[in-house]
Amino acid sequence: VTSPYGNNLHHLENVTHGQFAFTTSEAGNYLACFWLDEHQEHVSNVSLGLEWKTGIAAKDWDSVAKKEKIEGVELDLKRLEASVESIHQNLIYLKEREAEMREVSEQTNGKVAWFSIMALSVCIAVAAFQLWYLKRYFLKKKLI
Repeated sequence: VTSPYGNNLHHLENVTHGQFAFTTSEAGNYLACFWLDEHQEHVSNVSLGLEWKTGIAAKDWDSVAKKEKIEGVELDLKRLEASVESIHQNLIYLKEREAEMREVSEQTNGKVAWFSIMALSVCIAVAAFQLWYLKRYFLKKKLI
């Protein structure tokens, strides 16, 4: 398993079955790579089952229940509490991203406004130069 920044998070070879978990703070797309060695030609049928869980779904609630000696409704309440906390963290993250996007949008808007003013100034300057040049040309040719 490789992180979006190229960090190798998990690497095993010659494994026929198993499970693993990892925790990371890097956001983005992770790459999981599975392969079958070419020299193992006697294998005719290969199946791969992959269950990729993220966030609150990846937590092992059975071990939490055993560790904290809780069961039933209390365990369900713990799950719901964790779910609410996850939703709250996502809302905070989205709020921060929206503020960043708004700031970038305002900066872009300011740059576009200045570019428009500069383009208009250049057009006015070129028009004034053309008028001056044509007036001089026509006076030189004695057409005016």
